[in-house]
Amino acid sequence: MVRTEISLFLKNIPGELGKLTTMIFEAGINIDAMTIQDASGYVRELFKARGKSLKRIASAASYNSMRKDSVDFALIRFLVDQTDMAIDLLSRNDYVFDIMPVIAVELENKPGALAALASKFGEEGININYVYGSVSSPKEKCLFVFCPEDIDLASTIFKE
Repeated sequence: MVRTEISLFLKNIPGELGKLTTMIFEAGINIDAMTIQDASGYVRELFKARGKSLKRIASAASYNSMRKDSVDFALIRFLVDQTDMAIDLLSRNDYVFDIMPVIAVELENKPGALAALASKFGEEGININYVYGSVSSPKEKCLFVFCPEDIDLASTIFKE
């Protein structure tokens, strides 16, 4: 199913994640899925992509500054049960964020379930930019979040 993912950079210092998640909790919003990565890795990959196929949109000095500053931040991507409310909350609290459509799928927690779905994306010619997932116990379903290059084409897989 198509869901809206929220992405933001958060200061990479003790307490910032607690502050963000407490604010979300106190608003009565549930976090359904989350991934956190060091932003410097994200920025390094961005530089590689820009060097190969994308147009440079900032000066070399700006990129070098971004690379240095990215060490101080973490890239957080998450899904919530009340997206519009979360977006409003983040805006009112001066967070800088972006939203993106993604595919969130509950899979059986058994060997091969992820392989079958990933193979289906490949068979349809859909590249997956990134994926994250989790499971709470061996008897429950897994939630996996896929960010495909073509969200419209990817969503057709689930209409069959």
